[in-house]
Amino acid sequence: MEPQRDGSDEDLLPSTSPAARAERIEALRARIVLPDAASCPLLPLGVPLIDWCLPGGLGLGLPHEVVPDGPGDEAASLGFALALVARRLAEATGEALLVLAPGHPLPYGHGLAGLGLDPERLLILEVGSEADVFRALEAALQSRALRAVAGLVSEGLPLIAGRRLRIVGGDALLLVLRPTGAEQPNGAATRWRIAAAPAARDCFGHPVAPRWRLRLDRCRNGRTGTWIVEWDRAARRFGLAERLAGHASAAGGRRS
Repeated sequence: MEPQRDGSDEDLLPSTSPAARAERIEALRARIVLPDAASCPLLPLGVPLIDWCLPGGLGLGLPHEVVPDGPGDEAASLGFALALVARRLAEATGEALLVLAPGHPLPYGHGLAGLGLDPERLLILEVGSEADVFRALEAALQSRALRAVAGLVSEGLPLIAGRRLRIVGGDALLLVLRPTGAEQPNGAATRWRIAAAPAARDCFGHPVAPRWRLRLDRCRNGRTGTWIVEWDRAARRFGLAERLAGHASAAGGRRS
């Protein structure tokens, strides 16, 4: 006669190696019901049409992807992400953290100041691998000490890493900057594709405000759309520079 099982936790997982069990546990954790933007504090972009699509603003504590729209748009996507960080720091005391995977250059101090981002409030951490980026972001969120955290990676946001970041939550703005082409499924709440747009200029032809073409092509419980925005570094806010033909209007748009 076979002995009866006692219902211990060992029966819940197959008899495999510790590494396989750890992987299985991570997969189970990834299936936990996660918070969405409706239950999170929000960071409005300050443009009613965009905030309506989000809806309300970017959910804090949720991962948001920022992706170059094409070759040559890497600087534009970084500039947009840093402008978001500057906007978050404008409404709360504290610092932000930028975590760099191998191969990413350090941001230039004058460039940060040009976006209205005080370099003294930005901590920069260079790590040895992509996995270290997500470990650092998770630890930063758990500390509840930072107002914004952003990671620059080269291979995208893995599904399990995205879910782990969502579980931690908090009230920090969480951005993951990745290249084009790394399109694996993940737990990002929004995905922004960023392209450079001609800068606003004064009467003498000097650039006065950076502009970006934003394409929101993923938004949980919201709508997608395309806009051209400019950044006011003094006020630390975005403004609509120009509407594009075929843009998702306040009465339309596609739910994702």
